[in-house]
Amino acid sequence: MRTAGAAQPRPGAASEGDRVPHQANAGSVGESADVTPLVQLVTPTGERVHEPDNAGDRPGYAARVAHLGADDLRAMYRDMVLTRRFDDEATALQRHGELALYAQSTGQEAAQVGPAHALAPQDMVFPSYREHGILHVRGVDPVDRLRLYRGQDHGGWDPAEHNVSLYTLVIGSHVLHATGYAMGVQRDGAVGTGDPARDTAVVACFGDGATSQGDVSEALVFAAVNDAPVVFWCQNNQWAISEPTTRQSSAPLYRRGEGFGVPGVRVDGNDVLACYAVMAEALERAHAGHGPTFVEAYTYRMGAHTTSDDPTRYRERAEEEYWRRRDPIERLAALLRAEGHWDEQWAADLAAEADALGESLRAGVRALGAPETTSMFDHVYATPHAQVTAEREWFETYESETGDAAEVAR
Repeated sequence: MRTAGAAQPRPGAASEGDRVPHQANAGSVGESADVTPLVQLVTPTGERVHEPDNAGDRPGYAARVAHLGADDLRAMYRDMVLTRRFDDEATALQRHGELALYAQSTGQEAAQVGPAHALAPQDMVFPSYREHGILHVRGVDPVDRLRLYRGQDHGGWDPAEHNVSLYTLVIGSHVLHATGYAMGVQRDGAVGTGDPARDTAVVACFGDGATSQGDVSEALVFAAVNDAPVVFWCQNNQWAISEPTTRQSSAPLYRRGEGFGVPGVRVDGNDVLACYAVMAEALERAHAGHGPTFVEAYTYRMGAHTTSDDPTRYRERAEEEYWRRRDPIERLAALLRAEGHWDEQWAADLAAEADALGESLRAGVRALGAPETTSMFDHVYATPHAQVTAEREWFETYESETGDAAEVAR
């Protein structure tokens, strides 16, 4: 159970220098009743926020990134740039009819790459359907990430190979799965051992819209009463499709865990270093057996909800411009320049790498063949099921009689 005096995340801010509006359409851009401070280590203009070290037995947030050198910052920048290029290419592929649908992540790169860099290799991640940056850092093949969106596969990769579960389309359901997995990790004795190569945490990634789902509330109950080693990583991109956060919650989302006994913290989701630091602290608690943490990464979806969405129908241009000036990639680029870590040749090489990624992704997706028409029956249940077997046999007979598998598949 929860250890007396265990480390608790600090709600609130390392800095109040960049209070952001809860929702631009709640008033004029930059003005809102909700100006809750948030953890921030780098301002939108690329300046470090220097906070005093935390009093007590644990470091402050700035101290948690003090060990990151130029190579680490460049690695994060590279991952963010390649994630966005993947996003752009996948969107273009959908527009050309190569994907059935695609969920964009542009603008949320820091809220994905930062926490992914803080993970231990044995930690397990349960994504929703737009955590492309986390999958990139975890080494999931770019083409495999799009198999689901092409309708070629129900998943696309082996979760055990990368310690990343498959994308989840049912909003919020995977948060319960993550909590159950974390309870299993706990019962396997892989928490609180003091061995950094053994202690395991689980991360559930979801959006602001998912917090309205009962599954998330149920997951918080189970996680809290069991002190499960799970981090609830909520990327508040401010729009649940066309519904603003102000229509989903009357209080900041980071406080959602309080009623369940789960400490919460709000972080600037466009600040990759702050996201790294907050995730590192939450993972430290989980690894040590001190229970779950709820994190609200306050960010913005710069693109559409999915490629079937038109955000111009419900968002104001001024709001989009406000957040475009807080682009997470440009923020880290400004920091690299300010601290003398920017190199033009390195930047040119990265641009070439992004071009190569785009080319290989286009070729790889277009080379994907159609799946076997009977594959839809393969993983309905973990064990043989009489009804599924009968349906497969009927379908195979029908297919052989018609002689047109492609037509049947349609």
